[in-house]
Amino acid sequence: MALLDAMLKRVVKRGELTVIYADGRTRTFGTPDPAVRPVTLRFADKATPRRIARMPRLGAGEAYMDGGLIVERGTLLDLMRIIRGSQPFERGGELQPPNPLRRAAMDLHGRLDRLNWSRRSKRNVAHHYDLSDRLYDLFLDADRQYSCAYFTDPANSLEQAQADKKAHIAAKLALRPGLKVLDIGCGWGGMALYLNRMADVDVLGITLSEQQLRVARRRAEEAGVADRVRFELLDYRAVTGQFDRIVSVGMFEHVGPPHYRTFFRHCRNLLAEDGVMLLHTIGRMGGPSTTDRWTAKYIFPGGYIPALSEIVSASETARLIASDLETLRLHYAYTLKAWYDRTLAHRAEIEALYDARFFRMWEFYLAGALISFEYGGMCNYQVQYIRDRRTLPITRDYLADAEASLRRQAEAELDMESVGRRRFG
Repeated sequence: MALLDAMLKRVVKRGELTVIYADGRTRTFGTPDPAVRPVTLRFADKATPRRIARMPRLGAGEAYMDGGLIVERGTLLDLMRIIRGSQPFERGGELQPPNPLRRAAMDLHGRLDRLNWSRRSKRNVAHHYDLSDRLYDLFLDADRQYSCAYFTDPANSLEQAQADKKAHIAAKLALRPGLKVLDIGCGWGGMALYLNRMADVDVLGITLSEQQLRVARRRAEEAGVADRVRFELLDYRAVTGQFDRIVSVGMFEHVGPPHYRTFFRHCRNLLAEDGVMLLHTIGRMGGPSTTDRWTAKYIFPGGYIPALSEIVSASETARLIASDLETLRLHYAYTLKAWYDRTLAHRAEIEALYDARFFRMWEFYLAGALISFEYGGMCNYQVQYIRDRRTLPITRDYLADAEASLRRQAEAELDMESVGRRRFG
């Protein structure tokens, strides 16, 4: 208990946290702040505080899942905001690292976990993405965009922000009818189908998730475009041929630093001389680090969030030119808040699909991710690549023009659908 008391005294500065230990002892940390909801947590046993003090992220995550850490006043998200909000990235705040020996052990574990050979990659992807389709329907938008949305206005709905994300990415691909596009990590097919519909291009989408493949193929058949939008269960290293455009959204986090150079070298070989590639990935605003043990164990085995320096240094070796770079600083925080709220609203359904422990795991995952984008060092990077410096216009004006046109096209589609519903509904 003394170890945890010392840690909480050090990290809780803004907001009031009350802790009730299993023996009835109560301690209060921090200072009241009208902008921060006070939180009371209770430990159900004597062992949990020691577990958290020794391995904060893994210990706290498992304790919450198992019922050893109970939030009695406020929410889990409120608790995380008190802990992390007192030490934001901008002010150099980080949780106190473990002792050097433990840190070395964590680094070694992280390096081994990031060795994503082809067979292991498929197993890691299945761990997360082959969950019940119903689970994802409960908290994602209708198109199942499971990546950072693009909020032109923080007040926009999740559906609008995800539609705007697709337009934002499509504009950076500089599309024209008839081009061949490769979608690496195509998910449930939403981006590939969007690009085909809006830009009249042919798309090959690849995934390592059998569940995602099944849904994506069904969607292409239902849309009547299966001859132009194909989906395959394929590792990026096994793709052959040549493509005019390559897009990868939310997949690079699963590649792993040992394979970055292979990834970019293969993408360059697949990309036409006058081709364009758009990489959308979660990133670190600081330097290289490690994936926390709880996330690696329960959510994304083999996953790693790259620093910008790691992305650029690896792509440089493939002679890919970074023609445009955008840092999305708060967009994923808004996205995750929408996912978190929808998850809480569907607690009963999720517990019926799995159980209460799974729900608490999912809640901890989304709340922790949200906090890392609100206060931690996480962001999203969109990096546009070309092989030839003359491929694209020399100013960025074309991006705004293309994006505006795509949005108008999407709005026209919605208007036509609305008219159809009124006429035939």
